[in-house]
Amino acid sequence: MDLQKHTEAPVSELRASDADRDRIAEILREALAEGRLTAEEHAERVEGVLTAKTVGELEVFIRDLPAAHQRPAAPAYTPVPPRPTPGAIPQEADANVVAVFSSAVRRGRWRAGRRIHAYSIFGSVEIDLSEAIFEYQQVVIKAVSVLGDVQIRVPENVSLRGSGGGVLGNFEVDTLDSVESDAPVVYVDGWAVLGNVEARPRRGKRVADILDRVQSKVDRKLERVQDKVDRKLRRHLGH
Repeated sequence: MDLQKHTEAPVSELRASDADRDRIAEILREALAEGRLTAEEHAERVEGVLTAKTVGELEVFIRDLPAAHQRPAAPAYTPVPPRPTPGAIPQEADANVVAVFSSAVRRGRWRAGRRIHAYSIFGSVEIDLSEAIFEYQQVVIKAVSVLGDVQIRVPENVSLRGSGGGVLGNFEVDTLDSVESDAPVVYVDGWAVLGNVEARPRRGKRVADILDRVQSKVDRKLERVQDKVDRKLRRHLGH
């Protein structure tokens, strides 16, 4: 999947984010409070909101409500900055991966720190984050290759940024944008001197805990909405 082409698609075809669902759920809650929807209609639409995949599918649930015509539908997306937040990343590395006339690999289920240093001198380094546990939203990988090779792989549902260069070498980072606002961001910088540094997504690999966090937030919001519906019904029946 080409995520850069994906972001150029019409708004209605973009994948819905948690913030998009929250916006629609809030409009439905207000419609219920104003008497525009019955409790049954509200519950049915909220269930549909949770299963909607695109922004266009979400808008169907509010198209007969005034709020849908008061502001344009747009995905809640904040562009990822090209550099990490100042002060968020320590200067000292949490992990060093070094290969001198040899090879070094970091892959599998491991905890990615905030800063990782990779040095390849007449050797090869592979850093695979496709199954890693992201404890921080921002991760910096400093990659230096001197007559060597550094390969970095990330899951396809994180954001990826790069800033570096090559001196008679190749420094290449495939820019990647996640549709989830709370997804990890991996920043790759450094130099390739008569060597190679490459960073790109590993297709088909996704960070499961991102999906778990998003679903958990949706579940909590649904519980709050249902709580309000129950209180309103109890007050109505009390009268």
